[in-house]
Amino acid sequence: MLFNSLSFGFFLPIAFLVYWAVGRQNIRQQNLVLLVASYIFYGLWDWRFLSLIFASSIVDYYVGILLPKAKSKAQKNSILALSVVWNLGVLFIFKYYNFFIAGFSELFALNADEYVFSSLRVILPVGLSFYTFQTLSYSIDVYRDRIKPSKNLMNFLCFVSFFPQLVAGPIERARNLLPQFDKERKFDLELAKDGLRQILWGLFKKVVVADNAAVVVNTIYASPEDHGSLSLLYSSVLFFFQIYCDFAGYSDIAIGTARLFGFRLSKNFNIPYLSRSVAEFWQRWHITLTKWFTDYVYGPLAKNSKNYLVRTGALFVSMGLIGLWHGANWTFIVFGLFQALTISIERIPVTIKGKVVNINYYLTKMPLGLTVIYSFTLIMTSCIFFRSENLDMAFFIIGRILEGVPSEPFSLEIGWRVLFIPLLIMMEYFTRNQDHPFVKIESKTGRVARWAMYYLFIFFIFRYAGPKEEFIYFQF
Repeated sequence: MLFNSLSFGFFLPIAFLVYWAVGRQNIRQQNLVLLVASYIFYGLWDWRFLSLIFASSIVDYYVGILLPKAKSKAQKNSILALSVVWNLGVLFIFKYYNFFIAGFSELFALNADEYVFSSLRVILPVGLSFYTFQTLSYSIDVYRDRIKPSKNLMNFLCFVSFFPQLVAGPIERARNLLPQFDKERKFDLELAKDGLRQILWGLFKKVVVADNAAVVVNTIYASPEDHGSLSLLYSSVLFFFQIYCDFAGYSDIAIGTARLFGFRLSKNFNIPYLSRSVAEFWQRWHITLTKWFTDYVYGPLAKNSKNYLVRTGALFVSMGLIGLWHGANWTFIVFGLFQALTISIERIPVTIKGKVVNINYYLTKMPLGLTVIYSFTLIMTSCIFFRSENLDMAFFIIGRILEGVPSEPFSLEIGWRVLFIPLLIMMEYFTRNQDHPFVKIESKTGRVARWAMYYLFIFFIFRYAGPKEEFIYFQF
């Protein structure tokens, strides 16, 4: 079920009304309504995969129960291994098995007549990468004694399947989201109104900016050999805004929807196109994923070492896995390694006048405009790999951009579709310290002016919505 679909427009009000009517004074009833609503929400996509998300929940719930009861370090490690093997095993089978089998066969030039590896005919369950990381982090945190295990199965099932963030995040930690299912929740009108405002902003980003940009990007990337340098550069820049508004728009809708039910989710984006460096970009982009890999991959590998080579090795492993997390394709792996290379260069230590500094230090001293151009250029280049179907296509597009091939004139039909991007940038820049732009509009304008603004954006959504596109991160 898509957030920008008519079915969700019916589903959300019904779930909201039943939740507050039936469970108004009872936490257990509220959680039961949420659990049923979440399983309906997920099951409408493909009911067969409800068993998978239920199984993942059960495995990690009982791993959490058993870990404190372990009588030795070895036993504790074995219990955690159950969670790791299950979660990563499921992820590998559904998402990576065919990719690695194909790569293995190609690497060793195996002849199909001599040795046949069978590929699996499976489809990737929506949200698998997100809820797998969420449940795995729970088990690891219990193992590390950072949180106490949940002893309420219904609450834990709700934590894993909470429908606002189930299929595309934010990737919530148990210490943030799970305790919210234990607390009494009373209807907060101001919180609900703010949730609706954030949903409105998220829908604008998705259906007006992202879906319209997708028309241009899809048209040009469908046949890059038919387009010149400026067209390819133009579409590559647009793809950055497309994927940002698509994913950040989803996060806004998810966070806003959660607020309708009295929950607070983690912030997942912080105007990443204003980053001064690639390292800063990853502190602003998909924040919950970056923190996940920092805590569970980079941190254990780097072990607080100040050695540049140790930290760089941990960085390459982490960013390579982040790339692979996005999909079973070499383009995503190169995307991640490209990020690691640029960040490692930014971190090269240099001693000047007895003080150890790096490129990041100088970037913070340079004018904002120059550093934004620097980081945006590198990020946009990496996005070409992200968007391309294969590495050959990515290198072809980059080469064609650098060659200076003359471009055909753009049609007016394509041109108007990107006119909302300057409005987006302006509103987010001037309200960059808020959760979303409508927070400032609500506090700084009169009633007539702000309602006029809300209706204007509603008009934009209905009048200028692009062709309906699935959320890009649904495929991950």
